[in-house]
Amino acid sequence: MAKVVITAGHSNTDPGAVNGNITEAEITTDMRNIVAYCLKDLGIDVVTDGRGNDNQTLRQAIKLIKQGEVAIEFHCNAFHLPTAGGVEALAQPKDKDICQKLCEAVSDVMGIPVRGPAGGFKPENSGQHSRLGYVREGGIILELFFISNPKELATYQAKKWLIAREIADVLAEHIGFKCKA
Repeated sequence: MAKVVITAGHSNTDPGAVNGNITEAEITTDMRNIVAYCLKDLGIDVVTDGRGNDNQTLRQAIKLIKQGEVAIEFHCNAFHLPTAGGVEALAQPKDKDICQKLCEAVSDVMGIPVRGPAGGFKPENSGQHSRLGYVREGGIILELFFISNPKELATYQAKKWLIAREIADVLAEHIGFKCKA
């Protein structure tokens, strides 16, 4: 049976970007748990980098990538202007199609833009990004939204279960999973 690897950006010791008392690590761990639940609910085997609030290091997350047919790690973007927004995914060119579908799914639920001219897809060497270990090893980094944008953060909090279900559906379709009738 096909497996999907779901990991959360940052770790127990690295909160990532912060907006008030909400950390990127908390958001990504929560999304990892919800997407894993949705995938398991569909009958798909899932490998994660922790349970509950546990969020392992990048080094540990990278070791899991090869266990799945697809591996995705959640992150949030941040910028000094609170109006910056949108969803994007960083990956190797072989994963451009699924990145575009993931970005479209998040965009549709949240009503936020898909960033960039390639439907949200960005190779790991684009812009400020270079030599991303997770991507280099074959994983996808999904930047869900801008944590620094209060409107996007509020929308995420209100719709995170819908977002997770859409992400799970895209992943299930990608691995060719057929729901039992």
